[in-house]
Amino acid sequence: MVIILVVLVGLALDPWLIHPSVPAVLTLALQILHCLPGTKRFRGRWSLAAQAALFPWAGPPGFLAASVLLIVPGRIRWPLFGAVVAAAGLLNLGDVYACANAMGNALAIGVTVYGLTRLSDLRAELRAARGALAAESVAGERERFSRDLDAALGSALSEIAGLAARGRVERILTIARESAARVRATPAAPVEPPPADLTPRLALPIVVAAHLEYLAVGAIVLGSASPPALILATDLTALAVVIGLSVYHCLPRPPGVRPRYAGWTLSAQTVLACLPLLAPGGPEPRMVGFAAGSILIILGGRLAWTLSGIVVVSVPVILLVRSVPLGETASLTVDTGTIALIFYGLALLTGLVHEIREARLALAAMALARERRRIARDVHDLLGYGLSAIIVKAELAARDPARAERELAGIVLIARRALGDLRAIPGDDPRMSLRAELASACDVLAAAGIAARADASADGLPGPVDALLATVLREAVTNVLRHSRARTCSIEVTVAGGTTRLRVTNDGVPGTPAGTGGPGVTDVGVPGAPAGAGGQGVGNLTERVAAMGGRLTAGPRPGGEFELLVLQPAGLGGDADRVDAVAGVQLGDDRR
Repeated sequence: MVIILVVLVGLALDPWLIHPSVPAVLTLALQILHCLPGTKRFRGRWSLAAQAALFPWAGPPGFLAASVLLIVPGRIRWPLFGAVVAAAGLLNLGDVYACANAMGNALAIGVTVYGLTRLSDLRAELRAARGALAAESVAGERERFSRDLDAALGSALSEIAGLAARGRVERILTIARESAARVRATPAAPVEPPPADLTPRLALPIVVAAHLEYLAVGAIVLGSASPPALILATDLTALAVVIGLSVYHCLPRPPGVRPRYAGWTLSAQTVLACLPLLAPGGPEPRMVGFAAGSILIILGGRLAWTLSGIVVVSVPVILLVRSVPLGETASLTVDTGTIALIFYGLALLTGLVHEIREARLALAAMALARERRRIARDVHDLLGYGLSAIIVKAELAARDPARAERELAGIVLIARRALGDLRAIPGDDPRMSLRAELASACDVLAAAGIAARADASADGLPGPVDALLATVLREAVTNVLRHSRARTCSIEVTVAGGTTRLRVTNDGVPGTPAGTGGPGVTDVGVPGAPAGAGGQGVGNLTERVAAMGGRLTAGPRPGGEFELLVLQPAGLGGDADRVDAVAGVQLGDDRR
């Protein structure tokens, strides 16, 4: 906003130094109204009409041209913009230079002010909507993941249910084991959000158009002085090189990226812009503004402002020494400083828009990665149990034909429930009940030949706490089935002093940790799994519990038992056991 204000005042000061007028002051005020982001509700057709009425007496014709681009909607703005440029020339038909200068002024100032304002607006819009891309990306990721889940696991669960109805036990085991391995696999990288960067498309034409106007007007000025052909060619070459290097320095680039060979190009531009000030009949002193702007763009920091200021101040010093009238010196000095600020402002705002864009993309990428981890965690925690239960029941049906019909019926029910869990996962709303999980856990453990004992008070818990403990219980039972040779398993749920306590213990842990938990655990629950293939279960649960203010520990106990313990505030936001929530497992976790 500061850059836009300084540029607008600098553009308006040039005619004021010669003939300040009320129309010029009013036009500047209206232009500020049209450009500043906080004044949108005060501007519109009335302010544009007022500025158009002042146009013949208002000084810089580019202000009206910029306002047309900023306020008039749709494609009609560009024909109207061209009409303003033409009108500026018609009002200055006295000589070729005056006509060309007026039209070039309208064109260059119009697109420059429009570009500075739109880049500033775009930066504000991107900053305000920096979370929108993340939300859109997450929604798209959920849709993609939902399709992937349905194709990979949904079809498998549906096939398992169909096979169970036909008694195909061996095929059920094969599909269930493959699906269980897939559930435990590391989640794939998310699809990156599209960059969709408008900055180069917006900034580049403005930079080129503004430079071309100065090149055309400068060439006319040099030619109007009728110098010898060699001097004219030299001056035109210097002018073209200075402006060409300025275009090169102003090109849109990512933040922190300097133009190649910037030291050489900046030095050459500064010398070519400043030396002609000392030569008789040299190019316009305003060429120095391009060098001053490039210094600000390339060097940055306090040193850049100091050096740029020295270069700009050299203009009035040299002109006064050469006896140029004070009014003309002041006008040329203001022009020089304004040119420097215009192109520095374009480059600065372009860089800021790049930064906001990159921040939005980074935020979206983090949201995507977090969402994919969340879904993968839910898939592991919610479906691993069902697949393990299916494997247990299928193995039991294969070993005991007398129980096959009962176990196959149970497989159908588990597969259908797993399908329901699967379809709820992408929406982040898996509805789970601790009471239902307790009943299911006892049934599955019994089917696996494990004596289960449940002592639970599962009523009256807040919904999120109930769902969290149900998820923990499901994963704990999955680990008992997959990682231990347990004969007994005990499940206790108690509420005391505002803290809910879930404790799951099982035997069958050898003295050398090769069973459930502890260092050296191998993934032996799924036949065919590679030795030492670790899982994610307890780590996922620890993160879930810690996120809700609780604490989870897991590890072997003396006597060959393994214990998983959760201390969870019954009211969310508390601190279980007055101990800070931990991000990792403390007691010999295998991060299954």
